Amino acid sequence: MISSVRAEVCALHAELVRYRLVVWTAGNVSARVPGADLFVIKPSGVSYDDLTPANMIVCDLDGAVVEGDLAPSSDTAAHAYVYRHRPDVGGVVHTHSAYASSWAARGEPIPCVLTAMADEFGGEIPIGPFALIGNDDIGKGIVETLDGHRSPAVLMRNHGVFTIGRDARAAVKAAVMAEDVARTVHLARVHGEPVPIDQEDIDALYHRYQNVYGQSKSIVDGVPAR
Repeated sequence: MISSVRAEVCALHAELVRYRLVVWTAGNVSARVPGADLFVIKPSGVSYDDLTPANMIVCDLDGAVVEGDLAPSSDTAAHAYVYRHRPDVGGVVHTHSAYASSWAARGEPIPCVLTAMADEFGGEIPIGPFALIGNDDIGKGIVETLDGHRSPAVLMRNHGVFTIGRDARAAVKAAVMAEDVARTVHLARVHGEPVPIDQEDIDALYHRYQNVYGQSKSIVDGVPAR
């Protein structure tokens, strides 16, 4: 199982590069190891081109290294805090993607003005507090900010984006979508104030996307999803 998670985490880092969510060695993906109090995360400061399943780092839920010859990501303590306090979370992602991080630099949530936002985030993408890197303060900010939110993404003030998911792939998807909607809402504001979506419509869009959309949920009450 650990070997499988190492391979998955390594492969998902390529998605961060593919969608231009990271530069140089910044950013990270982690995944919980099913059935164990462990997670896998990338090593610190290693080029994305040099990442392999073998050099992924296995940590316990306190962030201590269990397997691996390299130092783990500088965000390991933050990831560990999320896993300890959110047993429903199977994956965590961090990026400094440009448009989403620009909202974080302003300390401003991204308002829910797009149906794609309602689908994926169920409302705005909230702002978390400023926190220094290296301990679990960022993790605390993530957990506290997302408490009561449907959003799988949080913008940590003056820092960047953290996303969570039922697994690592879902967390990567949330990071991709966060950057996409951050860019679109930014462009909309260049031309004026975006038009908000009524909360009732946000709720309906979120429910349909989360419970009906896609092949695995393609038939609900005998009616094909579109």
